[in-house]
Amino acid sequence: MTIQAISFDLWDTLVVDDSDEAKRAAQGLRSKREERRYLTWQAVKEYSDLSLEQVTLGFDVLDAAFNKMWHDQFVTWPVDERLAVLLKGLGCQLPEHEFRKLIDVQSQMEVVIPPEAIDGVHAALENLSGRYRMCVVSDAVFTPGRCLRELLAHHDLERFFEAFVFSDEAGRSKPHRSVFDAAAQKMCVPLANMVHIGDRQHNDVEGAHAVGMKAILFTASRAIDEPGNTADAVCGTYAELPRIIDSL
Repeated sequence: MTIQAISFDLWDTLVVDDSDEAKRAAQGLRSKREERRYLTWQAVKEYSDLSLEQVTLGFDVLDAAFNKMWHDQFVTWPVDERLAVLLKGLGCQLPEHEFRKLIDVQSQMEVVIPPEAIDGVHAALENLSGRYRMCVVSDAVFTPGRCLRELLAHHDLERFFEAFVFSDEAGRSKPHRSVFDAAAQKMCVPLANMVHIGDRQHNDVEGAHAVGMKAILFTASRAIDEPGNTADAVCGTYAELPRIIDSL
C-alpha cells in the first residue's frame, strides 16, 4: 500500500543519544547519571541525615525497577513518580516547592546541555515534509515529552512534525501497539499506510511490523541491531532516506 505518513523514533534516529556527555565532560560537569544522584542528595540533605552513598544506592534500586517495567511491561514511569518513590523509600519528604524544583532540574538536563542532531536530518525532513505526514514516537526515559519538544525545537526539528507520541504522556512505550495506534490516530492515516523509522530491531522494527506498518532500521548513529534485522529497509545516512521511503 502507498506510504502516506512516517513516524520517527527520537533517540539515535533524530538525535544522537548521550552525545551531550562529552559536552558535560568538557565543561567539568558530572555525568547525567552522577548529577541526578548528586542533585537529589543536595535536596534531601537539608531535611535528613542521608549520605550521598545512601541516595546513590536508592537511585540504583529505583533505576533497576524502572528498567524492568520499561522492558517487560512497556511503561516508563514519569520523573515525578520516580522521585516520589525514591524519597518514600529513603524515608524523606521534601516541601512541595523543593520537590517540584528537583523534578524540573532533572527533567531539563538534556535541554540545558542538548545532545547533537544527526547529520543531514534537516535536509531529509525538509524533503519529506512536503510529501508525507510526519510524527515522532519516542520513549521518554529521563527527559519527559514536554522537554523533548524543547530539545527538538532547539535543533529546529519540531516544525517538521504534526504530532508527538511520548511514552510518559501516552502511558506506554514501544513496542506496545498503543503508541503506534496513537500516531495513526493523530495523523488520520491507517497503520498500513505508515512507515516507522528507528534504530532498534525489537522496539522499532518488530513493534511497527506487529501493527501492520512498514519499518526502516536507521543505523547512522547506532548500528548494533543491523545483523539479522527484519526491517523492510536499512538506512545508514539521512541522504539515503527520501529515496528509500519513496521506494516502499
